[in-house]
Amino acid sequence: MNVDLVDGTYELFRHFYGLRRFNKGADRPYGAVAGVLNGVLEMIESHTTHVGVATDHVIESFRNRLWPGYKTGAGIERALHAQFHPLEEALDAMGVAVWPMVELEADDALATAAHLADQDTRVGKVLIWTPDKDLAQCVRGDRVLQVDRRGKKIRDAEAIRQKFGVVPALIPDYLALVGDAADGYPGIEGIGPVGAARLLNEYGPIETFPKKVLGAHLANAKLFKRLATLRTDAKLFKDVEALRWRGPTPAFAAWTERMESPKLLERSLKAQALAAQR
Repeated sequence: MNVDLVDGTYELFRHFYGLRRFNKGADRPYGAVAGVLNGVLEMIESHTTHVGVATDHVIESFRNRLWPGYKTGAGIERALHAQFHPLEEALDAMGVAVWPMVELEADDALATAAHLADQDTRVGKVLIWTPDKDLAQCVRGDRVLQVDRRGKKIRDAEAIRQKFGVVPALIPDYLALVGDAADGYPGIEGIGPVGAARLLNEYGPIETFPKKVLGAHLANAKLFKRLATLRTDAKLFKDVEALRWRGPTPAFAAWTERMESPKLLERSLKAQALAAQR
């Protein structure tokens, strides 16, 4: 079996702003939710038997206590934010394993799920569906892969090394040095992508750098590395079979009406019949 892990928050943003190109600002209350569900259902229709979706139930996490500039929910459009919790409820009604994160982030849930699935000998491959740089640290050989749907790329460990100049295990160190504008921390002044890769390949993790390399910036570099390091201890599931999709729940019919997407119910029932044969 393969395990597919989806960044639900990223997908919600992607569908919300994708629809904006056509709806001229007249946002449907559940338009982005329906878009995410359609995407997950397409995966199930094509190949997926085991799937989990991670979401940010709230944007803030423990990282906001570590760095005041870390990303928050400020500035998120009301019409988009109003679809956060309905997405979780609709996915659950569709019978999909969903992990709403509060103290941790969706990225931590994806990292944890990938770690758990990787340890299961029944699993062939683990695919993490997100373009987020943070998740590159979870890639393992050609077994745990990162799928960038936007860039139409599937990256194994070698592809991560080619893209960033470092192996996946050093991605938190790399991000600590170059910063991550999306997450709100600046990195170390004067160190860019090329310089960061050179230092890490020469000296290894930040903690093993000679003192003269970072000097007074060492403390911040270690802090940023902590921000960039994904947790793998989220409480998600004990058995990967908990991710097997078995079809929609009885509550899904009402959700498809609410979303004005009746075909989702019909498709999900057909997919359920096919899934039972796999």
